[in-house]
Amino acid sequence: MNMKWYISRRVLWAVFATFIILTFTFGLLLISPNPEASAAAFSAATEGGDPEEARERVAEIRGEDRPWHEQYVDFMVSMFTLDWGNSFTYHEPVVDTILRAYPYSVALVVPPTIAAIIAGFAIGVYSSTHQYSLGDFLGTSFAFFGLSLPNFWFAIMLMMVFSVYLGWLPVRYDTSVEFWSLEHIRYLILPWFVIWTGAIASEMRYARAETLEYVNAAWTKTARAKGLDETTLTYRHIFRPALIPLITIVIGDLVGIIFATALVVEVIFTVPGLGLISYQALVRQDTPLVLVTIMIPVFIAIIGNLLQDVAYTMLDPRISYEERDA
Repeated sequence: MNMKWYISRRVLWAVFATFIILTFTFGLLLISPNPEASAAAFSAATEGGDPEEARERVAEIRGEDRPWHEQYVDFMVSMFTLDWGNSFTYHEPVVDTILRAYPYSVALVVPPTIAAIIAGFAIGVYSSTHQYSLGDFLGTSFAFFGLSLPNFWFAIMLMMVFSVYLGWLPVRYDTSVEFWSLEHIRYLILPWFVIWTGAIASEMRYARAETLEYVNAAWTKTARAKGLDETTLTYRHIFRPALIPLITIVIGDLVGIIFATALVVEVIFTVPGLGLISYQALVRQDTPLVLVTIMIPVFIAIIGNLLQDVAYTMLDPRISYEERDA
């Protein structure tokens, strides 16, 4: 089997997985109660109007008065034609809402993720080459600490200490602050730290586990016996062989960081990124916006898994396409 056929099969599976997830999302939206209809009915009742008429009017505006299969067809056609319509929440095209939000998500996720990968790999390699030392103990303890802390609880505690009690950092995100300014960094320090803590712990643990396999390998002992200095030995004979599994792990971890940790952090710190608008769209049943905010993480997660699978097969010559399909 050649590479093209292998990737084609993975892409077809990605399309099928996307179809299933979007169908499941549509079903959840269909059976969920509509808060806008309830609010309209309550408003009509308090003003002496007909609550049921108000509900029907909202359903008609949103296109929910049609049979479910017609709504489903429109939902899926909109996905493939990129006709995402207007957001009921923001009263603007969904594309404009996404384009306005994504820079905040990028600014929130990219810096701490890059820092976590570099620092996590460095600490993990040091910990494995100095096994059972004080540095190894401290690094391992920090990894367990970072992995054990619930992100939402840690974010709230940091906010309480540094924003409420000490007053050093702002409590809530201020969108009026210039994006490219030092003042903007003050609003990102706590969210960055929450994401960095969880990410560096994960990368450090993986790096330590993978490199520890090569610390006492035969070629490592031979290189050390020949007098190779420890820095070169660590890089060439320990870290470089471990890069194959580490790279594939990083690809998968990035998806989790972006669409799990970042979503929670954005909601808690009210950062107006994709995570916050996704949460608000789900709560308010903003169907067009939900469509896109579900599509984006689904596509990135599936593409990330595809790249992870292909990268592992390409980087490790011991694995063939037939074995990966077995």
